[in-house]
Amino acid sequence: MPRSAEAVNRVIKAYDVRGVVGEQIDESFVADVGAAFARLIRDEADQVVIGYDMRESSPALAAAFADGVMAQGVDVVRIGLSSTDQLYFAAGKLNCPGAMFTASHNPAAYNGIKLCRAGAKPVGQDTGLATIREEVIAGVPGYDGPPGAISDADVLSDYGDFLRTLVDVTGLRPLRVAVDAGNGMAGHTAPAVLGPIESLTMIPLYFELDGSFPNHEANPLDPKNLVDLQRFVVEQGADLGLAFDGDADRCFVVDERGQAVSPSAVTALVAARELTRQPGATVIHNLITSRAVPELIAERGGQPVRSRVGHSYIKALMAETGAIFGGEHSAHYYFRDFWCADSGMLAALYVLAELGRQDRPLSELAADYERYAASGEINFTVADAPAAVAAVLADFGPAVVATDELDGVTVDLGERAWFNLRSSNTEPLLRLNAEAADADAVAAIVDRVAAVIAALPAPTGES
Repeated sequence: MPRSAEAVNRVIKAYDVRGVVGEQIDESFVADVGAAFARLIRDEADQVVIGYDMRESSPALAAAFADGVMAQGVDVVRIGLSSTDQLYFAAGKLNCPGAMFTASHNPAAYNGIKLCRAGAKPVGQDTGLATIREEVIAGVPGYDGPPGAISDADVLSDYGDFLRTLVDVTGLRPLRVAVDAGNGMAGHTAPAVLGPIESLTMIPLYFELDGSFPNHEANPLDPKNLVDLQRFVVEQGADLGLAFDGDADRCFVVDERGQAVSPSAVTALVAARELTRQPGATVIHNLITSRAVPELIAERGGQPVRSRVGHSYIKALMAETGAIFGGEHSAHYYFRDFWCADSGMLAALYVLAELGRQDRPLSELAADYERYAASGEINFTVADAPAAVAAVLADFGPAVVATDELDGVTVDLGERAWFNLRSSNTEPLLRLNAEAADADAVAAIVDRVAAVIAALPAPTGES
C-alpha cells in the first residue's frame, strides 16, 4: 500500500532504517521494506540472511521483514540473535545480502534495520536506500511467482573462530579483561570470540541481554556511559576494559587506570600492526580522527587517505583503494579481510594482541599513539546550520589559515590546531570536533565556537 512520503522519509535515513517502534516503524512497515529490499537484490541473489539484537521488538520485526522478502520469491536464512558484525560475517560467508535489526546505541523505544549486499557491501542512500524509499512510498508491487523458503543457521562459533584467524592471539602474556556489554549484543558474542583465548581472563559487566538498557545507555561514545567500566577496571585490577555499543559493532577501550583511550589512538595502533603485516599499504581515516593518525601511518611507511565520516564512504573508499584498514573517531574500525566491514570485536583482538606481546601497561602503550588534545564530539542544536557555520567562520576571520569542505567545513588554525563543523545526517544538530597541541588551546576553540552559536537565534521551541 502507498505510504506518506513524510512518514517514510523520517525513518529511511542516509545509512539505515530507524525509528520509534509503534509510532514510526511497525511490522507492516518493515514487511514493505523487506519486499522492496528483495526486489532490489533479486537479480543478484536468491536469499537474504537476517539477524536481530536483544530489543523486545526485534524478533517480531525481523519476522515481518522475512515475510516481505519471501513474498517476493526470495529465500530467507535466519541467524537469530546477532551482533551487527556477526551479521556481516554471515553475509560474507554465505555471499548473500543481509538485514540486521537493531537501533544500535539508540534508546529502548527505537529499532531499525542495517542492510547490506552480498559480501557485506553497504546499502546506503546512493546504493539502494533511495530506491527502497521510493517503492515503499509508492507501494511495493506484488510478485506472481512462488514464495521464498525459510531456514535457520547458527554462525556464532564460526564467527568467533574466523575473527581469531585474523589476529594472532597465541603466546600472549596473561591479561585480565573487563568487558562492559551494556546489556547489548557483546554479552552474546564476547564469550564466543574472547572466551577460547587461554591467556585471557574475561571479567563480564552487564552481559545480560536486555533491550531496556537498565544500567546505562549502550552508547560508549558518551563519556557518562563509560563511568561504570572505568570504575570496574580499577576495582577488578584489570589490564584493560572494553565497552561495546548495543549492536556491538563499535568498541571503546579503557586503560588499567580507568582512563579512556582515544579511538584515534586505537586506529593508529591497529594501522601500525596492519602496516607491519603489509608494508606500504593504504589506510583510511575519517576527517575527525586525530592528525596523529595520518602522521603515524606515513611514518610507518603507509599511505594515509582521508575520508568523509560514515561507513558507506569508508567502505567505498576501501574498495576503491584496496586499503587494508580504516578507522573512525566514533570507534568504527573496518578491515579488508573482514569484507571491508566494521567489527568492534576484531579491533578489540588487535588491542589485546598488541598489549599481550609486551610488558608495558596499556596507558604507556596508548601514549605512543597520542600527540594532541581533542574535544571529542560536541553537539549544538541550531535553527540554521549553514548560517551557524558562516557565523563561526566570520568570527574566526584572519585566524583561519585554510578550510576544506570534504565533510562540513574543516578549519585549519595553524599551530597544530583545527576544528570541523558538520551537520548531522539524521538530527537537527551541528557537530563540532576540535584538536590542538594542549587542552587549554582546545578549550579556547570550543568556547569561542559555543559563544558564536549561543548568540544566534534559538531553534523553534527553545529560548
